[in-house]
Amino acid sequence: MDRDMNILYILGVPLGYVMEWIYNLIPNYGWDIIIFTIVIRLLSIPLQLNQQKSMAKMSAFQPMIADIQKKYKDKPEKQQEELMKLQQEYGYKPTAGCMPMLVNFLVMFGVIEVVYRPLQRIFHIGAEAITAAGDAMTALGISFTQVTRDTNIIAQVLAGESTVTSVFTADQLNTITEFGQHMDFFGIDLTRVPQYSLAADNLPLLIFPILAVVTMFISTHISMKASGQEMQGSMKLTMYMMPLMYVFFCFTVPCAFSLYYVISNIVMTVQTQVMRKIYDPEKMKEQVKAEIASRRKEEKRGVKSTTIKVQDEKTGEVVEKNISASEMNKRRLEYARQQDAERYKDERTVPLSELQNKKED
Repeated sequence: MDRDMNILYILGVPLGYVMEWIYNLIPNYGWDIIIFTIVIRLLSIPLQLNQQKSMAKMSAFQPMIADIQKKYKDKPEKQQEELMKLQQEYGYKPTAGCMPMLVNFLVMFGVIEVVYRPLQRIFHIGAEAITAAGDAMTALGISFTQVTRDTNIIAQVLAGESTVTSVFTADQLNTITEFGQHMDFFGIDLTRVPQYSLAADNLPLLIFPILAVVTMFISTHISMKASGQEMQGSMKLTMYMMPLMYVFFCFTVPCAFSLYYVISNIVMTVQTQVMRKIYDPEKMKEQVKAEIASRRKEEKRGVKSTTIKVQDEKTGEVVEKNISASEMNKRRLEYARQQDAERYKDERTVPLSELQNKKED
């Protein structure tokens, strides 16, 4: 096992095998990144559907939350109490839709590991050989970092530097040489890290980081609009802070990551627009408002309700449903009858004469 094993290693290894499979089909690093991104986004559709549904539903609670925060702004404990009541009685879930975001972060860090170390993660060249090649470059006076090591190794192998090539097997040299011929995408070396510079050789490297930030702004704005939520307070801050965070990644990670993020944003924007047709935020909002109004009417009449989990007959999914106290009593009575039928089923099929004999014995 890799002696540098860490969380990035765990996330990057399986994604590296996916990239290897795609590279074997289409030996072009740029197109491989694009296909890889589309595959990952398609696999995440179920999670994104759930997130879209949850966010559309939660948007209906925003006016209620704003009222509570305004009414009890000087009473934080009472404010928390009312928010908890909102969760318990009306199904408000502030963490709804967080899972897709977590998965996206995990995939992102896995991709960073793959583009950091393409020779190890995609082509499975051993860490010992990579380290030996790094030592050989150091001896030659070539400076590099862990991020730029693979780029420098590829450059030295293509240049035929004997002290570097000698640490690899013939098959490994063929793999590195072939990859070196297919790692450019429209003239941009995807293994290089962009710099904060307007130097001529760095200008092409700035294209994908700029596109990444622009597409993220667009994707985030459309996603928020599709969810029906009003961007205010922390939401606005998050919208503008997230692109800044990705600017940092784009200028500390090879260009392949920026390309991945550009394609990911574009695909996500298209998915969001399609899913908006499935879960219209305005319709979801009206539906939730109607449910809340109905429950409040029941509460005024003194009718208590209970939230239970049931299986949706159409989708087969387990969903939460609010039922009245009378309906709950009916369900309990029916359940008790089923239990009695199961418990006494043997006696019900035995003739009465035999039951009488058993009693006399």
